[in-house]
Amino acid sequence: MEGTQVAARRGATFRRRELGKELRRLREKAGLTVQEAADGFGFSETKLSRVETGHNTLPRLADMEKLLDRYGVTDVDDREALLILHRDSLSSDWWSPYRNVMPSGMPLYVGLEMDARAMRTWHSQVVFGLLQTESYARAMFLTAKPVEETTTEFVEHHVQLRVARKQIITREDSPVELRVILDESALRRMTGSPKIMREQYEAIAEMCQLDHVTVQIMPCSLATYRASDNFTILDFDGDAASVVQVDVQNTISVTDKRREVWKHNRRFDVMREGALAPTETPRFLSNLARELA
Repeated sequence: MEGTQVAARRGATFRRRELGKELRRLREKAGLTVQEAADGFGFSETKLSRVETGHNTLPRLADMEKLLDRYGVTDVDDREALLILHRDSLSSDWWSPYRNVMPSGMPLYVGLEMDARAMRTWHSQVVFGLLQTESYARAMFLTAKPVEETTTEFVEHHVQLRVARKQIITREDSPVELRVILDESALRRMTGSPKIMREQYEAIAEMCQLDHVTVQIMPCSLATYRASDNFTILDFDGDAASVVQVDVQNTISVTDKRREVWKHNRRFDVMREGALAPTETPRFLSNLARELA
């Protein structure tokens, strides 16, 4: 396929994203708008747009073949490669049972997260999700429960999802390389109880002992740059484009636009230089735990 390299052994979400990017490229090459491309297929241009961004699947093989005809894809090898990618994109994701508790954009992000080679993230309000203990995560969701009018089942599903996602750090086969910057305020903000906070500090300190995990802390006393929104940059093997995820008002924004990725790379690098060295993290956490005692 011209302009597309698809790595082997990728998750279904990653394949949907790669398929969507290729379909968008083919549509634009054919000189068609999304509305023109979707005309006559029995689904809306909104759905086709979500297919192109990797948020939705295109379940019918017949629709896929008709799209390729409309886009003028006649090469046998190209069609076969795209149809295989389409078939693989229809696989169920492990997180599908939790879809009903995920905010907008999160299914795409969680799916891509599983295939990331490296992650770089900044969190200023709460501890980064993949570092959270089960007790911390549960206390956080229970605190919001009466305000957001969620159910106990909703809370437990969120906690289970968060715990399951953490396996990308501890898996034996190519664990993700993780670099986290936490604002001191995220660590000082009481969640649950002093006991839960002390356990959370200990869990982060233990995680820092892993060779592929780096955690830095931004003390409140430092007069340095801090990004206003939490964000995470995902890097992948091969020539797959990096993506950036940003938390914006209870929605998850995910994009691979070069300008956005570059902008957040720059923000992360500036904060990495301004934060305490990784070697200072265990001591900082120990001091916080003593203050609670």
